[in-house]
This record gives sequence, C-alpha cells and structure tokens, in this order.
Amino acid sequence: MCENETLKQVLLENLKKVIDPETGADVIRMRLVQDLTVTEDGDANYIFRPSSFVCPIALTLVMEIIEAVKATPGVSHQQVTVVDYAGAEELNKILASLNL
Repeated sequence: MCENETLKQVLLENLKKVIDPETGADVIRMRLVQDLTVTEDGDANYIFRPSSFVCPIALTLVMEIIEAVKATPGVSHQQVTVVDYAGAEELNKILASLNL
C-alpha cells in the first residue's frame, strides 16, 4: 500500500483545528493523534491517545477528531484505535460499530 502524502498533509492541517479545551492546544501538537497513515484509496488509520488514562473528555475529543477526518475531502474511510485510556476497550467497540 502506497501512502497518500498530499492527503495526509491536508488531514494533519484539519486535525490542527481540533483543540483540547483543557489546554487550548491542538490534538496534533499534543500528540493525541499518532501513527497517522493514509492510503492512495483515502483510507486513514490512526491512534488516539488521550492525555491521561482517565481523561474526562476522551469521548468528546475522539468524536471531534473523527468529524475532522470525515470532513477532509479525499478521505473515504477511517479507522481509529484508542490506547492508554481506562475505557479504551469499550470505546474501541463503540467506534468499530460506527462503520467509519
């Protein structure tokens, strides 16, 4: 699978618009979105790592991230995996059921 670098850069710029309300910093600067890859077909895969194991706004942030990815022209599908979070297993099941 080849990676679509142009789409990845556009996606990163869109993700910089997602701001953590606790810190005022964007999710890219905070490294909350990691290991982003984008295929030539527009499939985006990434990891969401909340800033703390018990982050009270993890669900809100991941949904904002998903919406930013979805709003990026050229992205056809996305898969997000939540890690290092107390509710990661549950949240990953919910996200998988959304058919992103």
